[in-house]
Amino acid sequence: MSVLLKNGLVVTATGSYVADVHLEGDRIKAVGTGLAVKADETVDCTGKYILPGAIDPHTHIDMPFMGTTSADDWKTGSIAAACGGTTCIIDFNLQGKGETLRDAVEKQKAKADGKAVVDYSIHPGVTDARPDVIDEVKKAIHEYGTPSFKIFLFYDFRVDDYAMIRLLEETKKHGGLVQVHAESFDIIKRLNEQFAAAGTMGPMYHAKAHAVIAEEEAVSRAATAAEFTGSRIYIVHLSSGQGLWKIRKARDRGVGIYAETCPQYLTLNEDRYNEPNWGGAKYVMSPPLRPADSSEELWRGLRDGDVQTIGTDHCPFNFKGQKDMNGKDDYKKTPNGAPGIETMLMLMHSEGVVKGRISLERMVDVVSTGTARMFGLANKGAVAVGKDADIVVFDPKRKFTISQRKLHQNVDYTPWEGLEVTGTPEVVYSRGKRVAEWAGDQMKFVGEAGRGKFVKRVPLAAF
Repeated sequence: MSVLLKNGLVVTATGSYVADVHLEGDRIKAVGTGLAVKADETVDCTGKYILPGAIDPHTHIDMPFMGTTSADDWKTGSIAAACGGTTCIIDFNLQGKGETLRDAVEKQKAKADGKAVVDYSIHPGVTDARPDVIDEVKKAIHEYGTPSFKIFLFYDFRVDDYAMIRLLEETKKHGGLVQVHAESFDIIKRLNEQFAAAGTMGPMYHAKAHAVIAEEEAVSRAATAAEFTGSRIYIVHLSSGQGLWKIRKARDRGVGIYAETCPQYLTLNEDRYNEPNWGGAKYVMSPPLRPADSSEELWRGLRDGDVQTIGTDHCPFNFKGQKDMNGKDDYKKTPNGAPGIETMLMLMHSEGVVKGRISLERMVDVVSTGTARMFGLANKGAVAVGKDADIVVFDPKRKFTISQRKLHQNVDYTPWEGLEVTGTPEVVYSRGKRVAEWAGDQMKFVGEAGRGKFVKRVPLAAF
């Protein structure tokens, strides 16, 4: 199967130019002007962008958590990704007590096999940092193809600082990266106790308990561990301007610290927790939404290169039947997480590029090219000869009002219901195969379950 994309604006992380793009089989065969090639399919891309497929480095698909399981399985979650222009997912799977890192990887691969419609990889989550698990890091990087590892400084399955230091030492040796959920367990625990004593247990108090100072403290501690070991560390779902300031100060000292933020922290604020009838529970996530001024700080961080990537933290639980499964009288019982895998690219274009917060080229870097570089996806993240033919033909002018009934996520709400965006995918290709296309007033999935494959990532070079 060959595809010729004609006269589109090819957007890279460093520049844009009008060109044709020839896809042959799984790969990009040629990029140039006036390509005279025969193809099975020719698409006129005049007035459209030709983008590398987005990469979502932070998802929780089919994940057991807080007495339930996230609402998307690998079929529905990857279909939603494809329809949003995301052509590769890096999902987390947590190591269970007594399990190996290989166990964590293989369990999630088994869930994805036969269901994933786009390519994927896995970050093993380290929760039981036994000496043999630390020793396994080298194999995970060089044999399993999973050079990034997540740890938590919050939740009951958190690791202690010694484990963080040992993981940093091992990843430094072998070309890996430790990712950190940076929230202080003890600060949040104490605030939870205080709010329980006062009887203030509505959704807003989830945000108050997960206070900015809890993120600041944990970011500082992670940075100190990276400084001590001379290793690199990556803060997931950074939510606050104050946390970003801590990262900047550490980087000024020469610490190899990197950060991801999410569309929800860029576009929503803590006022959402005041929605009536327990509606604020839709936004119970960790870390929580912040005051509106934090959003602009994070946009500036993206623009200036202080924040390197965008991930969605897609962890969907239905508002009815999951968010309320343990009652409506205690925010601590509400499953943490929200959907976002399908709306990332649209939001970054509409709220970022169209509103002048970041350039088009910077958008491509933070949603694709830089993410591929950060996580060792050697064949993804760019419209370039030899790369995987993961391509989004994007209409920058189409208006679309986000509505859950027009999305493909297997969840009963979207946090951006009713928001009009400018710019949507037109056609999406995964390794040269058309998997989604605009049809009428929404995207339509046209791919096949099981075509997505597990991608072994390479050891990580210097960023």
